[in-house]
Amino acid sequence: MGLFLLDYGAGNVQSLANSLTTLGHEFTWISDAADFAKATTLIFPGVGAFETAIQHLRSRGLLEPLREYIRSGRPYFGICIGMQVLFLSSTESPTPGLGIVPCPIEQFDSTDKSVPHIGWNSAELLDPTKHADEPVESSYYYFVHSYCAKYNPEKYPDATEWIHSTTQYGQELFVSSVRKGNVFATQFHPEKSGAAGLALLDAWLRKPGLDTESDLQPHPLVQPKLKPKHRLTKRIVACMDVRANDEGDLVVTKGDQYDVREKPEPTSTDIAIQTAGAVRNLGKPVALAARYYALGADELCLLNITSFRHSPLRDQPMLAVVRAAAACVFVPLTIGGGIKDTVDPDGTNRSALEVAGAYFRAGADKVSIGSEAVYAVERLRASGKCDRTSAIETIAHAYGRQAVVVSVDPRRVYVDPKTYDGPYKDELVHGLLDGSEKERGKAWWYQCTVSGGREARPLSVVELVQGVEALGAGEILLNSIDRDGTGLGFDLALVNLVKKSVHIPVVASSGAGKAEHFVEVFQETDVEAALAAGIFHREEVQIAEVKDALETAGINVRIEKP
Repeated sequence: MGLFLLDYGAGNVQSLANSLTTLGHEFTWISDAADFAKATTLIFPGVGAFETAIQHLRSRGLLEPLREYIRSGRPYFGICIGMQVLFLSSTESPTPGLGIVPCPIEQFDSTDKSVPHIGWNSAELLDPTKHADEPVESSYYYFVHSYCAKYNPEKYPDATEWIHSTTQYGQELFVSSVRKGNVFATQFHPEKSGAAGLALLDAWLRKPGLDTESDLQPHPLVQPKLKPKHRLTKRIVACMDVRANDEGDLVVTKGDQYDVREKPEPTSTDIAIQTAGAVRNLGKPVALAARYYALGADELCLLNITSFRHSPLRDQPMLAVVRAAAACVFVPLTIGGGIKDTVDPDGTNRSALEVAGAYFRAGADKVSIGSEAVYAVERLRASGKCDRTSAIETIAHAYGRQAVVVSVDPRRVYVDPKTYDGPYKDELVHGLLDGSEKERGKAWWYQCTVSGGREARPLSVVELVQGVEALGAGEILLNSIDRDGTGLGFDLALVNLVKKSVHIPVVASSGAGKAEHFVEVFQETDVEAALAAGIFHREEVQIAEVKDALETAGINVRIEKP
């Protein structure tokens, strides 16, 4: 008897397991229907698609035992999909939910904001009276979802008694947590919400149910009201390019224009026979990940750029890195590299979905797809329809689009602004009259590349990002080959061009050289997040310095309290 965790088979539950271990709580996994009878406390975590979650529970014979467990009065904590399955239904799927909370899950309106809702937002309590055991405080928590229970007491009055907190995104209010009797559930991810999330988990586990007379008494509720602006913060992402060095050890590296080797000392006057320098080593990936978490990074990104990605499921060193990082990092973790259909050396076929699943089980929260996304969009444009076989489509169907990031590597193609009449004339960017001398009087469009920027493809950045959005991607990681490693600041023209072309969140990358560049990209564009690598690795700029600059500029940012 004791604490059990329910893994429905399609979401990252390892992060919660790591959190519970860190907090000192022992638990057992639900392995079959009989385990529900042994549980005195149950947590159902995970990201994923509503239909997939219900189907997996039903196929494994766990759906009805889960319903009976909740009805038994024993404590239940649902996280993300573990909350959504409590509701009547979801517009994501015709599959009915458990029907315990009498209202539906609906998709966000994307007319005034990006969807999915990804990032750190506040959860505002409806009950102003604060008990010592209250499991939610007005703090920042991490959200990643496209569907929500919209706050609508007039239409669904019977659901009001369940509502514990609400959150505003754009000009919509939604239910961010429910609590009634033995049931507590959150739309956000406490296991990925840093110190605040760990404290919430620990508080609930120490007193998971309502067991006193005063707890059951009704309290006056605050009527939530829309504010002029939501409290979703701008995210600062620390990125680590991971590859094997010449000795076979995995290291974090960073290149200038994607060249990750040190410049060699001249050993000969003949350039042709000079040997290449060693792979630039900026630290061990797990140690750096732990450091950036402690310093307040909102998300971490590990990109596997090593040469043995032809067999990603046999890439045990990288999977081990993900497991170790997830065990000590309690903010979102994105993994990229080798997320594609492959064939092992022994002839075994490996699907992109299988590879992504391995990373999710190791502790990743999102996967990043690069070159494969370009090829998928080329097929989409050639056929005019989605074939449902691409890595983006298969992973988004199983885990939800919020789990799929597409990493884009565009390069400028300069043209004569007076004579160009090619297919990308509507996408041309013109150099500012008071801009740099290199750009003044010139025009260019952005061409997509693959293989780490080494090969150009006949596809513009606008065609690519609109294509991957149609295929089901939930976020764009927008690099710039021209700005990478320059320290000149983000390519604002590129960021604005992409941000205005899609309705999904965008992470700006490449070019940051000082804290003011982060202020600039958030003031001059509507981008949701900004990423840096080398300046953080070399400690030229500190994450705290960036956040202080943003806060001073009046930009909403998460400051982790010690």
